[in-house]
Amino acid sequence: MNRILFLLAATANLAAAQTTATSAPITGISYEVTFTRANAERRVVSSAMSFTVGGTAPVILSLPAWTPGAYEISNFARNISGFSAEEAGNSLSWDKLDPDTWRVRPQRAGEVTVRFDYQADSLDNANTWSRPDFLLFNGTNLFLYPEGRGFDFAATVSINTETGWKIATGMTSAGPRRFSAPNYHDLVDMPFFVGQFDLDSAQISGTWVRFASYPSGSVTGGARVAVWEGLKLMIPAEVRVFGEVPWTTYSLLQIADPSYSGGSGLEHQNSHVDILGPGMLGTPVLPSLYAHEIFHAWNVKRLRPSDLWPYRYDQEQPTPLLWISEGITDYYADLAEVRGGVINALGFYAATNDKIDQVSSLPPTALEDASLSTWIHPRDGSEYIYYPKGSLAGFLLDILIRDASDNRHSLDDVMRELYNTAYKNNRGFTSDEWWSAVSKAANGKSFTDFNARYIDGREPYPWDAVLPLAGMRLARDTIKEPRLGIGTVADSSGLHVTEVMPGSAAEGAGVQPGDLLLSVGGFSADDPAWSPKFRGKYNQSPEGLAIPIVVKRGSQQLTLSAKLRYASRVESRLTEDRRASSKARRVREGLLRGTTRP
Repeated sequence: MNRILFLLAATANLAAAQTTATSAPITGISYEVTFTRANAERRVVSSAMSFTVGGTAPVILSLPAWTPGAYEISNFARNISGFSAEEAGNSLSWDKLDPDTWRVRPQRAGEVTVRFDYQADSLDNANTWSRPDFLLFNGTNLFLYPEGRGFDFAATVSINTETGWKIATGMTSAGPRRFSAPNYHDLVDMPFFVGQFDLDSAQISGTWVRFASYPSGSVTGGARVAVWEGLKLMIPAEVRVFGEVPWTTYSLLQIADPSYSGGSGLEHQNSHVDILGPGMLGTPVLPSLYAHEIFHAWNVKRLRPSDLWPYRYDQEQPTPLLWISEGITDYYADLAEVRGGVINALGFYAATNDKIDQVSSLPPTALEDASLSTWIHPRDGSEYIYYPKGSLAGFLLDILIRDASDNRHSLDDVMRELYNTAYKNNRGFTSDEWWSAVSKAANGKSFTDFNARYIDGREPYPWDAVLPLAGMRLARDTIKEPRLGIGTVADSSGLHVTEVMPGSAAEGAGVQPGDLLLSVGGFSADDPAWSPKFRGKYNQSPEGLAIPIVVKRGSQQLTLSAKLRYASRVESRLTEDRRASSKARRVREGLLRGTTRP
């Protein structure tokens, strides 16, 4: 057999093993997670799974390849070391069926325990990360499941850790440092904090909300009070959309670490994990992040596309409707802030305008395409466009529904109807059901054309036609500003590699692509705000003024002189229309306040 045929045969055999392998039945499943100071020194967490077998048939155990909400294959199995299996004190033989599946061979009926270490050095919401006094872990990283046996099995989790260290999780307590879950989906949807961190709680909308923050002291005093004030305003606004609180308790789990740039969150059914750079603490961005992740407790953790129902853990689950799960959620984060009083109407307009600018600066991308492509992370800038563009789609739909129904209905009605008809019936919703609910809320108005042009299509959003229906408009200003035609991208070392626009002043000065940019007009390229600072300083300078550009080319440092030029750009601002009709004003106020009155 030649090499090509051999590889094809091997691939076919692997595929067959992956699709036909079924574990022997197991019962009494429990997990034990160990994280002590000794573990922390090695940056590993130890996981053990115990279960009962009825005979000698192979037990086939798999580890998830991804965490729901983080739409990428992470191959968590690559972080495992020291895998072993034993029964009655005797080692059991095992082998692997595929990269994240192990086959264990029991010797008799009885209890089997499987153990391994997991590398805890990935500062990622979907993974496991440790410090000398702290651990974040997700169940998708540590909890194996029996292949082919479904996910409807109960299990317990015990945590072995240092005396005095805390544990925070959304999982139900089953005793001291012991927790339980009724099925595997719940088991891996409730991440853990273990160690030393700040933890307090408050009642909001009739339930207890917990706030755990690491490191201890990272959010204290007035900053912590501000977090609670925001949550107490935003959560009730989100509850009103669906009419119920879906959790018994909710846990906000937050890490701030200087090695992290920016901020990100990952949702779960009754908790979420935020990872932030310290510079984000106390900023206006933070309430929006909280509101987004908490709204996911309804939209995506419960109400979600049928492509994602139920979750599977061994491969991608792409859906063209991710713009609803993520983009519409982002729209409701803005609404939760303005309806709750965290921001005013001007703040809502500014947030929406930022999204309009962001989308206009990216390649024309269909929302359905972007939803599907998130799994491969496109490198053309559109990787996460379904967030802002999906949010804006929700904004447009809300206006159109309110206008068509004389403000008697809104996008809230769409979300609530699908929540009750799909999620409450233990299933996901389809694209047809989504557009049917939108049409119903809009008194039968068809959205076939809207879907074809703006969701499945790539046409620019019809702002000038839709915004006046809500008493708003895009005001456009032409601005002349100084430009040199130079920019940078960071290389693997974090250095600022120069990008030069053809025909620009920078190119005329002799700047070459690949030069390392050191400074422009006296502003260091290390300053992330050098570009707006440059425009501010030279905005009134005469055209043709010599501007020094310092670059490093090879081993040489060069100072080049560029002649200042001006370029025009159109800047848009979302604002209220003073000439709006009374109906349009009612639509606007209903949208901002969460009301539906004609």
